[in-house]
Amino acid sequence: MNDLDRQLTELQERFGAAVAAAPSAQALDDARVAFLGRNGEVTSVRRSIGTLPPEARPAAGKRINLAVEAMERMLGDAQVRLEARAFETELAQVVDVTYPGIEPPVGTIHPVRRITEQASAYFARHGFAVVVGPEVEPDYYTFDALNIPSDHPAREGFDSFWLTDSLLLRPHTSPMQIRTMQQHRPPVAIIAPGKCYRRDAVDARHLFQFHQIEGLLVAEGVHFGHLKGMLSGLCRELFGPEQQVRFRPSFFPFTEPSAEVDTTCPRCHGHLQRCGMCGGSGWIELGGAGMVHPNVLREVEYDPDVYSGWAFGVGVERLGLTRYGVDDIRRFINSDPDFLEQLR
Repeated sequence: MNDLDRQLTELQERFGAAVAAAPSAQALDDARVAFLGRNGEVTSVRRSIGTLPPEARPAAGKRINLAVEAMERMLGDAQVRLEARAFETELAQVVDVTYPGIEPPVGTIHPVRRITEQASAYFARHGFAVVVGPEVEPDYYTFDALNIPSDHPAREGFDSFWLTDSLLLRPHTSPMQIRTMQQHRPPVAIIAPGKCYRRDAVDARHLFQFHQIEGLLVAEGVHFGHLKGMLSGLCRELFGPEQQVRFRPSFFPFTEPSAEVDTTCPRCHGHLQRCGMCGGSGWIELGGAGMVHPNVLREVEYDPDVYSGWAFGVGVERLGLTRYGVDDIRRFINSDPDFLEQLR
């Protein structure tokens, strides 16, 4: 046995002892670096080949490579042994299978969507169809067909987002009333939920994007009492059987007569003069309603002497203020997990 063989044999023995005694993966990697790393002991042996005669160098290189392969097999065996030991240790641990698991965070339906679904279900039980339509509408469906011509001052009150001279983001879902009546003959009973857009300043009561539910019923013999009954039922469906509803005379170009719809303040019920929700009035405004204007019926070729109808529009976020006792409408769009969890 020459000097190189003795050196490699001694190196393999020391490496085998080091990897056999390694108590962890980190210790095993330390041994690998010390012997097989770039600056390890094997590298030092390789550099000594340059001192040998040229004819002896190929055999010496082959001998070193064989020693390295043997050391790498030792390393692999040691890694398998450590992994098996760790697995056995894990299996030996006692697990209490009756201990409660970690409950993962679970989301919930947003309150605005929940109110929309429940209001839609209320009207569906009474025979109404739910219709949806585009959020970008021509001014014909948004205003002209609703008895709001281009020179009508009511157009300015909507403060709309215009995209072109004749296209705009819908400020209400009323265009679906016109589209539906143009496609169907009476009787017609629909609700139209959806997003609406108005250039309102954002505050505790207003958003520039909000959700609305509009309803329409047109048939023979329809009167204002039917409207009051349906909206009173909706409020009691959403807020409870004790909820009161009132109708105040108002004006809308597309209904005649028209009314504002209010419901009792859920916070003070009219007993606090400085209530932050209703201002002490005891009432919260939900939206507008009224009997469909004869001009709107004529526009869709319905005979106003034969058919009559009512329509309403309420803001879903306004319903949410009343239902959940929230004092700021902006809380519905702030995506605060704690707030949404409270309403869950």
